[in-house]
Amino acid sequence: MDKRSTLKLAACAVAIAAAFGMPTLAQAQTKLKFAHVYETSEAYHKYALWAADEIKKRTNGRYEMQVFPASTLGKESDINQGLTLGTVDVILTGASFAARSYTPLAISYFPFIFRDAEHQLKYASSDTFKELAAGYDKVSGNHIVALTYYGARHVTSNKPVSKPEDMKGLKIRVPDAPAYLAFPKALGANPTPIAFAEVYLALQNGTVDAQENPLPTIEAKKFYEVQKNISLTGHIVDSLLTVVSGSTWAKLSDADKKIFADTLHEAAEKCSREIAATEAKLADDFKKRGINVISVDKNAFRDAVLKTTKPADLGYRQADYDKIVNLK
Repeated sequence: MDKRSTLKLAACAVAIAAAFGMPTLAQAQTKLKFAHVYETSEAYHKYALWAADEIKKRTNGRYEMQVFPASTLGKESDINQGLTLGTVDVILTGASFAARSYTPLAISYFPFIFRDAEHQLKYASSDTFKELAAGYDKVSGNHIVALTYYGARHVTSNKPVSKPEDMKGLKIRVPDAPAYLAFPKALGANPTPIAFAEVYLALQNGTVDAQENPLPTIEAKKFYEVQKNISLTGHIVDSLLTVVSGSTWAKLSDADKKIFADTLHEAAEKCSREIAATEAKLADDFKKRGINVISVDKNAFRDAVLKTTKPADLGYRQADYDKIVNLK
């Protein structure tokens, strides 16, 4: 085959690749890692996969993102560190873990700061959230692109918890992050930080008497198998942040940054709505399974916590708290 024929074939191959959205040699494919600690059955994983697939499509195959669920790349603290170490490109994480780089970001974990899911989703598009995210970006070097509704956290326990006094002395598992300590400490419980992947076993073997998580998580992690009481305290309306590694973000063109941001934001919105819908029906589902679901006086719990705990006690800014509480 002469040189001219070879060049024609090469040009033809490039044209075909472009027509079918496949990367060419000039557009070498970049492989990225997206990590989280949630089960493959959960909506967070479903929409992480959706985002990975959409990014591949929208960049004509120039980026391929592999999703690593269920702590396969490490605990939540590990994957946060991985953003800096370069071992992971995108993560889903609680603001409490990201706040190890920038404390004010964890104000969203202050007990009873949010009324419900809609209140939190308004926060996700507010100037206050944008300012807090920008503060984290500046200090950490990484980039927050989206917030996903995680659910209202409720207490599961061996003994029924129906009033604030029932929390006294309760050995309760909380995530290994300072923001989660305020609620149990204010009520005289004994908070015990345990990694997420180890919670089921800790409940099963009696290392702790209780834990707290949203209903979809209690379902997915099967905590109801080893705890027969669920108290609907709703003490924290929780969320997850989608964070892109600073080094990965810096390599993206402006056009690709928009694709990544838009896609990951869409994934967060879709996931948030699905989680809220699942949450709405789970209390009745648990009752049908014979679980003791306890409706509590949330105001009694709120008043007991706020009597002894202020945002400044945890290193948060009162001004941020006031802006969030007053969002309409």
